[in-house]
Amino acid sequence: MLQFDSRGLIPAIVQHARSGEVLMLGYMNEEALRLTHETGLVTFWSRSRQAIWRKGETSGHLLRLVAMRQDCDGDALLVLAEPAGPTCHTGERSCFHRDLAGQPATTAAPPGAILARLADLLHARREAAPESSYTARLLHGGVDRIAKKIGEEAAEVIIAAKNGSDAELAYELADLVYHSLVLLENQGLPAEAVWRELERRFTS
Repeated sequence: MLQFDSRGLIPAIVQHARSGEVLMLGYMNEEALRLTHETGLVTFWSRSRQAIWRKGETSGHLLRLVAMRQDCDGDALLVLAEPAGPTCHTGERSCFHRDLAGQPATTAAPPGAILARLADLLHARREAAPESSYTARLLHGGVDRIAKKIGEEAAEVIIAAKNGSDAELAYELADLVYHSLVLLENQGLPAEAVWRELERRFTS
């Protein structure tokens, strides 16, 4: 059973459902929780305005609910959501975009979130004109062109490994991952399908 505090509120941490990046912290009461489930759009209780508010109702940057979990004590929620644009009112993708000194954070947290961000970017380039970017040219070139690049990059990964250079290996593996994600986009297969397959193997 959920444990609301003396004000009838429970903290809700919002996490990007695909990248794992923590996006924001809000508070829900029973009505906000009910509306979140009924509408599929993450809704909070504003402590400053003392009113219900749906995240993104004015900016259009809604949070679409994927799943919710409670912690072991039932006094905090984890909200897995798909953001439609930046979550922070500052225009940053996450409200947690500064370090303790108040300086801008330069990398996503967790670092692996870059894979989901890259996949989103590749998807956005699907309809772009071929002359607009290298990614658009690859996607318009089709599976043969992309597969050829994957073969070339795989060979370069092997060469880098044999050269014994960590920097070279990381660089070439990044190229291989990028082109593999382009292939997934070309085939209409989300990267999460690969993660699910890895999870299946890990647990089997």
